[in-house]
Amino acid sequence: MAKGRTRLGDRNVRHDHFHDRAKDQGFRARAVFKLEEIDKAVGLFRPGDRVCDLGCAPGSWLQYARGRIGERGAMVGIDRVAIPGVPGARLLVGDVFTVVPADLLGTLDHFDVVMSDMAPDTTGVRHMDQSRSEALFERALELACATLAPGGRFVGKIFQGPDFQKLIAACRARFATVKVMKPASSRQISIEQYITAAGFRGVTPGAP
Repeated sequence: MAKGRTRLGDRNVRHDHFHDRAKDQGFRARAVFKLEEIDKAVGLFRPGDRVCDLGCAPGSWLQYARGRIGERGAMVGIDRVAIPGVPGARLLVGDVFTVVPADLLGTLDHFDVVMSDMAPDTTGVRHMDQSRSEALFERALELACATLAPGGRFVGKIFQGPDFQKLIAACRARFATVKVMKPASSRQISIEQYITAAGFRGVTPGAP
């Protein structure tokens, strides 16, 4: 499994109007509009938030978050590849499957938002890609639960597969509100979904 590896933008994909809009607005990837739509739907960010971006390359989600949390906020991003600096963000190069929560937090005591747009290197074999994506989502949820403050928020991408309902149940056991979205800017052929969760209430013993 290509653990924690993310695809860097849409380099080999035909450009569309979302790509052009992102470029015109100074964002590094069209994926920024997925986050914008999610944010507008669920109120993901608040001024002064502390934000962690898992699989942050190429950096457009951090760029968007900076505009929403303001100068008082703090951001941390991690990916297996180095990316150019994003103003206000502390960037780590590493694998989400081996990083420990303390390394993500650094001098912070918690995050208010943990977000993940991670996707595996796809093989074209649907069940394999789904399984790898679900493993990435499960790890993102695990790191979120280890670093979020009470009431914190989480969003993660997932290729819907056999464990989809189990992972939704795991979110519902830990958060007050859970929703599933497919943003309009997601490509029509994509099997990706985004699970959003708000009101983190901790991990209950025996929860899925």
